[in-house]
Amino acid sequence: MSIVKSLSPRAMAAPESGIVEVVNYARGREGLLPLWVGEGDLPTPDFISRAAMDALASGETFYTWQRGIPELRQALSDYYSRHFGIRLPVEHFYVTGSGMQAIQIAVQTLTSPDDELVYLTPAWPNIAAALEIAGARSVGVELQFEGGKWAVDLDRVEAAITPKTRGIFINTPSNPTGWTATKKDLADILALARRHDLWIMADEIYALYYFAGGRAPSFLDVMEPDDKIIFVNSFSKNWSMTGWRVGWIVAPPEMGQVLENLIQYSTSGVAQFMQKGAVAALDQGDDFVAANIAKAARSRDILCDALVATNRVETLKPDGALYAFLKIDGVTDSRSAAIDIVDKTGVGLAPGTAFGAGGELFLRACFLRDPAQVAVAAERLCDYILRR
Repeated sequence: MSIVKSLSPRAMAAPESGIVEVVNYARGREGLLPLWVGEGDLPTPDFISRAAMDALASGETFYTWQRGIPELRQALSDYYSRHFGIRLPVEHFYVTGSGMQAIQIAVQTLTSPDDELVYLTPAWPNIAAALEIAGARSVGVELQFEGGKWAVDLDRVEAAITPKTRGIFINTPSNPTGWTATKKDLADILALARRHDLWIMADEIYALYYFAGGRAPSFLDVMEPDDKIIFVNSFSKNWSMTGWRVGWIVAPPEMGQVLENLIQYSTSGVAQFMQKGAVAALDQGDDFVAANIAKAARSRDILCDALVATNRVETLKPDGALYAFLKIDGVTDSRSAAIDIVDKTGVGLAPGTAFGAGGELFLRACFLRDPAQVAVAAERLCDYILRR
């Protein structure tokens, strides 16, 4: 008898990532242009790494604050004041070991086994997996796709709500579609949550990657102090810190002890020297973030313009986030297509099958890379598409 069969059904049910499957298939190939995962091509800037190294060298290697060091929580408060025009006291902020852990803790906080959480699909697959592993149920509601654009149908969202529903997960700007909620969308979603006494779990990690200028609309623009909203976020995208695994939660202060306890019994907090790097990112990194956004905008235009010009790709330039979600004529199995594309072109794309209902016919390309590299990737992809 295999020992695997004696493992917990909940652990056994954890799905393999459809993104990682393709990455593992072709990782390390010579000449590969990896547009498959959600990260840029730059390492963490020196001013962030230096702050972490200095803290490490000075001996900041002991157990530390479970909720995050005071300097980092204050830096987060200042960041929201600058970019969101709202002054939240430090008691609203909790540092986690990645944005993924922020989601896991939020799921544990809001749901019990057999509860349901509604979310919009296609979606980053980790939210549904986090819910299912926790014993809750993920209920996907498909975004509407027409003319290359995505939109939310609130009637369909409301129809998915049952007596077991505990909340709604909203990621905007969205991974993978680039759908970006308007302020009215957010107000309508919030009104729906209020009517049904539901929580909102808001993933606004791409809020600054908003190509109309400024930042994307946020639930912070429409909420009242007593609204039941928990925000999850990460340092990964803005500051090229994907490998650091540092994130944060914004939540009502009265939840503080609950969140601290969940951090304590999972990771017992984020290493202090890493938090010092995160402080530097927030306090000194606005120019770096602005340069990353400008690069993403240029690369978005290069990639999308080239692909649409083939007349074989249905998509429009996304309003936000870092991804082109592509529907290529004739592709009916995006997993097989992703394997075929990486074999024949050396361009790594994520299959839409990894993102749930509504994504099956699509492929995702992350464009947070050097525009010259993206131009090469676009040329290879266009040649592949036109030869099909």
